[in-house]
Amino acid sequence: MRDLGAGFGYLLKGHRWVARHGKQYGFGLVPGLITLVLYVGALVALGVWGEDFVGWATPFADDWSSPWGGLFRGFLTAVLFALGLLLAVVTFTAVTLLIGQPFYESLSERVDRDVSPDGSAPVSGLPLRRELWISARDSLWVLLRALLWGVLLFALGFVPFLGQTVVPVIGLFVTGFFLTEELTSVALQRRTVDARSRLALLRSRRSLVWGFGTPLAVAFLVPFVAVFLMPGAVAGATLMARDLLGEETAGDDDREEPDAAVPQPPH
Repeated sequence: MRDLGAGFGYLLKGHRWVARHGKQYGFGLVPGLITLVLYVGALVALGVWGEDFVGWATPFADDWSSPWGGLFRGFLTAVLFALGLLLAVVTFTAVTLLIGQPFYESLSERVDRDVSPDGSAPVSGLPLRRELWISARDSLWVLLRALLWGVLLFALGFVPFLGQTVVPVIGLFVTGFFLTEELTSVALQRRTVDARSRLALLRSRRSLVWGFGTPLAVAFLVPFVAVFLMPGAVAGATLMARDLLGEETAGDDDREEPDAAVPQPPH
């Protein structure tokens, strides 16, 4: 229970940090806004042409008597849109992090410097192209695992009673775990921790991960909220990554640091 509270505490600390660093917050909104536009366009297209696609994919239902053909295709259209929405929720963070790699790298480094006792931040030393490739490869590997869980939970959703009660709760915890994995990857990748090692590290502190990621998963279900929460979520995940690795943190996120270097008067 203590780890659950600590995980949620890191989420709050991350948002307090970006609230005190307005320029970093505005900087971190850009990737989420870009991803949001892309996803809204894709979902609108799915809503407009989804029925036509289902009709094309089910020619065998053309000769079904009314109303069974229409009901069957209507059900498949609803399932297709639901799967698209689920895929959007599960992949939004990964795609946003991929698009915003330079943005979130900068934000995460700033957090590290702010709370590090010596004011330093780990760096991977890799060129940006190499970092983008590693991020895309690891995100795809994690995404495939998340999609397997998504398909399984979607199928279990048709089980009477359990599908309407237990399964949605499990789904939020699973989504929260993978959201946390993606968010902590920004800080952990700079520390050269690969995807398999990240998953093992997160499994060792599941309660901490759920305390951080599950409330975020709930919030991400609300349209557009993810865009505004992403900068604080990256900052909080950086703080949590330091905890997972046992790194010393000076005053957590209570140290003040200006957004831009301001010349100080001589003492």
